[in-house]
Amino acid sequence: MSFNIRTHTCGELREINTGKKVVLNGWVDRRRDLGGMIFIWLRDRYGITQVVFEPDLNKDAYDLAKKLRNEFVVSIEGNVRKRPDDAINKELETGRIDVLAEKLMILNEAETPPFLIKDDTDAYEDLRLKYRYLDLRRPVLQKVLILRHKMYQLTRKYFDDNRFIEVETPVLMKSTPEGARDYLVPSRIHKGKFYALPQSPQQYKQMLMVSGFDRYFQIVKCFRDEDLRADRQPEFTQIDVEMSFVTEEEVFTVVEELMKLLFKEIWNIELSLPIVRFSYEDAMTKYGSDKPDLRFGLELHRLNEVFANTEFNIFKKALSSNGIISGLVAPGCSSFSRSQIDGLTNFVKQLGAEGLVWFKVQDEGFDSPTAKFLSKDEINKLKSVINAKPNDLILILAGEIKPTLSRMGSLRLELAKKLDLNKLGTKPSLLWVTDFPLFEWDKNTKRFYAMHHPFTSPKLEDIDLLEKDPGSIKAQAYDLVLNGNEIAGGSIRIHKSDLQSKMFKALGISDEEAQQKFGFLINAFRFGAPPHGGIAFGFDRMVMLFAGVDSIRDTIAFPKTASAVSLMDDSPSPVSEEQLNELHLKIREKT
Repeated sequence: MSFNIRTHTCGELREINTGKKVVLNGWVDRRRDLGGMIFIWLRDRYGITQVVFEPDLNKDAYDLAKKLRNEFVVSIEGNVRKRPDDAINKELETGRIDVLAEKLMILNEAETPPFLIKDDTDAYEDLRLKYRYLDLRRPVLQKVLILRHKMYQLTRKYFDDNRFIEVETPVLMKSTPEGARDYLVPSRIHKGKFYALPQSPQQYKQMLMVSGFDRYFQIVKCFRDEDLRADRQPEFTQIDVEMSFVTEEEVFTVVEELMKLLFKEIWNIELSLPIVRFSYEDAMTKYGSDKPDLRFGLELHRLNEVFANTEFNIFKKALSSNGIISGLVAPGCSSFSRSQIDGLTNFVKQLGAEGLVWFKVQDEGFDSPTAKFLSKDEINKLKSVINAKPNDLILILAGEIKPTLSRMGSLRLELAKKLDLNKLGTKPSLLWVTDFPLFEWDKNTKRFYAMHHPFTSPKLEDIDLLEKDPGSIKAQAYDLVLNGNEIAGGSIRIHKSDLQSKMFKALGISDEEAQQKFGFLINAFRFGAPPHGGIAFGFDRMVMLFAGVDSIRDTIAFPKTASAVSLMDDSPSPVSEEQLNELHLKIREKT
């Protein structure tokens, strides 16, 4: 079917176009039949224009318009006219005009959609994901994808302007499982062998530095077969960056200038540089998180000195085992009911805490079942150190350092949520977290794991501790945090094969295993690898935060569910016996 080529989009026409003959193409968003006239809203990704059909102008077009239903695809020819003052729709950018239709062509009819195509739909997400092509017609999602496109273009131009080159790295690579599980791809040609989809281009970008490409970036798909949540997908997008002959400070400068550009172009906010920095230790001690949200206060306080001589058993037990007593003040929250406090207690118990110590601060003292176990001196010191005032609520946990601080961090976020402190519109919080530990100790396997990845360089002054005291080594690693979300992580890399071998040894990786997994990178280091470092941004998460949506699924055109299923095309799905035979595979039934 032929149709007239559109002259304007549905979001384009204004009063200046009054009297002009136009052709619009799009979807019927809604239809009203007032007897003598028919009104439709015509929608495309640019906006909505009201179209009016009158029988006196064109009876055929008017009669055909009676057949229109939501989501019909149509082409309309007509004249732009100015609306009367009392008919202006200020909610539409085109609300001062409408189009008086002279011709109508139905390009395609549509069945009734399974849910209304509107921003505030109440359809369940699973239904929307099954009909994602309909869900994507909603303006709210189209705006997010257009924002994503804009961020792509700003990023590419920024790195190009700063002498970076974009290099594509392989999607089929060697399986080197370290952290999350690899997605494996069986080889038809090489029986019994597999490719892996890259969890990141980490090793390839380091080899590009060995190759002399001193400034690399790539907007790249990565794959991890891991348990999912709202801000994770099995396939996701990174802005991947690597540079040669750089220090941490130079990496920070490149990243900060990119963030300054995005803040300005997306949010129209002038970002002040340099970005504030916290050491990992300070972030954990003050906020209970290595990705602290600084849009609100509720800072944690270390209270070990306050209760150094306490007889209160819970605190005494924590101090005797070299643990921590950590507390925070919830301003003005002494009005919390007992059931509200019990709710917070149950919250921390679900995280593994034995209980929650609380005090309501009053003019005459503390209201708390715990107050009777504390001396007057301890109460006075606590009020002073934690800066508590009448009508405040003090919350305290005690125990092993890392889990206690982590629980306090979660409690802090839960309080902020209940008090609506982290709502949209608050000034964004952007910060660096630096000086991470190089290793994490796992109690179950009784071995060290790399906190970031095994190619992260230790602080140069700590290298001698690799064999003596690995747990005390600091890494040349850094994370960028926006509104309590890690949006980028990177490090200065190891570039000498002997130091890389020591790192593998500290991780319990034998020479044979290291050669098997990472031999091509280790071998490359022997031929003159420059000092290098970089960073990788979680692009989907960045778009989520800049767009102000709750899930990265809303930033991806065709996402998977939380169980890694695509409801729209029903993947993953079975394959034929013939395909399995070609790949030398057989499905073994569970017994």
